[in-house]
Amino acid sequence: MMKKLVVVESPTKARTISRFLGDGYDIIASMGHIMDLPKSKLGVDIDNGFDPQYEIVADKKKILSELKSSAKNSSEIILATDPDREGEAIASHVQEILKEQKTKDEQKFQRIVFHEITKDAVEEALKSPRDIDENLVDAQTARRVLDRLVGYKLSPILWSKVRRGLSAGRVQSVALRFIVERERAIEKFKKEKYFTIHAVLAGKNEAEFDLIEIDGKKVEFTESFPLYTGDYKFTKTLVDSDNYAENIVSELNSAKYKVSDVAKKQTKRSPGPAFTTSTLQQEASRKFGLSGKRTMSLAQKLYEEGYITYHRTDSFNMSSSAVFSIRNYVEKVYGKNYIPAKPNFYKTKSKLAQEAHEAIRPTNVNVTYEKVSEGLGKDYARIYDIIWRKAVASQMADALLEQTGVTVNSEGNKYTLKANGSVLVFDGFLKINQQALNDNILPEFTQGEDLEAQKVEAREHETTPPPRYNDASLIAILEEKGIGRPSTYASIISTIESRQYIERQEGRFFPTSVGIAVNDFLVQNFSTIDDIPFTAEMEDELDQIANGDKEWVPVIKDFYSPFEKTLENVKGAERVKIEVEKTDELCPNDQGHLVVRIGRFGKFLACENFPNCKFTKPFVEETNLICPKDGGKIILKKTRKGRKFYGCSNYPKCDFAAWKLEDIKHPKNLKSKVQSVEKN
Repeated sequence: MMKKLVVVESPTKARTISRFLGDGYDIIASMGHIMDLPKSKLGVDIDNGFDPQYEIVADKKKILSELKSSAKNSSEIILATDPDREGEAIASHVQEILKEQKTKDEQKFQRIVFHEITKDAVEEALKSPRDIDENLVDAQTARRVLDRLVGYKLSPILWSKVRRGLSAGRVQSVALRFIVERERAIEKFKKEKYFTIHAVLAGKNEAEFDLIEIDGKKVEFTESFPLYTGDYKFTKTLVDSDNYAENIVSELNSAKYKVSDVAKKQTKRSPGPAFTTSTLQQEASRKFGLSGKRTMSLAQKLYEEGYITYHRTDSFNMSSSAVFSIRNYVEKVYGKNYIPAKPNFYKTKSKLAQEAHEAIRPTNVNVTYEKVSEGLGKDYARIYDIIWRKAVASQMADALLEQTGVTVNSEGNKYTLKANGSVLVFDGFLKINQQALNDNILPEFTQGEDLEAQKVEAREHETTPPPRYNDASLIAILEEKGIGRPSTYASIISTIESRQYIERQEGRFFPTSVGIAVNDFLVQNFSTIDDIPFTAEMEDELDQIANGDKEWVPVIKDFYSPFEKTLENVKGAERVKIEVEKTDELCPNDQGHLVVRIGRFGKFLACENFPNCKFTKPFVEETNLICPKDGGKIILKKTRKGRKFYGCSNYPKCDFAAWKLEDIKHPKNLKSKVQSVEKN
């Protein structure tokens, strides 16, 4: 009896599927793409409709031989690659190559898709095979050709105008611009001092009140600061000087007060939808400090092992069977009052969302953190746990809170103060969502009650500049502006980081001197491409190709014609000088100043008189902190895996280490932190 050949991407996925299929199937992993554009040349025939010159990936010849051998003896070839454009392209390439083995009967090929690797999902997919979706393949081809044209045509320009060895990418360049523009905005932002006023007032009971109005005018107000991505809003108060603050404190200390209003109302807090690719990466960054690349790697394994649905999605949808299962679970475990009368429905914000996909959810709501931890380890279990909690919470009842507001006026009504309190009446979805709400219980006050000041103080603050991007906020802005797709967010960040265009400092992104130089050159000479509207519009067009509404070749042609002219014009542009940081240290060879440069492996010190003097030495980034263990200098170091940490300069005599500067300034649990560093 001839077997059926099933082609998937990874060995893990093959192993999981083999648990559901019998002996009549031969399951082989392609190990990703088996065909790609060549590495050593452009690989796009510009003069002949931008025809991509795909070739077999060098290290896939053995796998290809195995696929061909199995195909010869197979009654059917089932293409079961991932349910997205990249998976469709892989399936198309496999079919193209294996057609040689099945020239008599091309109908032996079947394409199946499933969004979770479970027995029911795989069996259902086998009942509903289809042909290769050429629209999805065309969209993937267009993206690949577009990115190759930009990368291969722009990179030589950067070599000649900025520095050898540099490269540029269509989407990555915009992400880099976000980071550079944010850094410049931070430099321009002027910090301003302001005060908030707080008074402990007492009658039968006492509580702390905040000053909210002076002569009927609100004390706190919002100001805007322009950013490349939109306005940054921050708050400050009318009380902007020491004298003004002191005068108010003096008057409030001697004033008489009367309670003018006591308002109580019940409010609700609703759960959010299950995770999309973007929100999963954001939450993993906020909660665990994980990069998008690491999060997607963990999620990939969870998907392939059958624990979660497909992790590359921008849809909030959940299947009716999944909703039914979750509601039953919640009712059984927590009680009927924890499920709403009707299932919660979430409308996807993204106009480009693929509604046929589902949000990321557990494939079996009964599978626990402990089971995943036992099977795959704690790192995978942590990601599974937040996916499980978010999905289950999305179908639970609202949390109910009782909010109390007590408003107080000074005699003559010059000053108005307010105290707010809240109490959780019913926890609802917060039962499992780990978002603890601390009760802030106000004592009883009655309208018309007289109060006296017990203590009044002014607290000094400073307006804060817009924050630098981290993984979570950069992914959020990429999604908001329509830059990239769910499958690309992690690679966008890892690419500009690996190119040394940005660096991480305690989880935040800083542009390097090289990154700033590259960005400025691209903005000055390729402003159309290196901007939000173009990149977002191109993503929109790629989606139209995927939907069959546009042909891919005209889209690429419309882009390339003006791009080619710009390339020609830029050949005469001036060379960009990369700013270097000059140190006080002198070169031992010619007494020139040593400057900080960035190479393939990071920062190093070099003589400012290069190329006449080629002296270099390792760069040691010092902090202003002293090692609490032996008094040595605390310097920035890297683990074997490239993760940054802070350690003593006297290593190996002193093994002190910590992940964050804050850990050294406030040394709590340092022993566990040191052990954590050593493991990495």
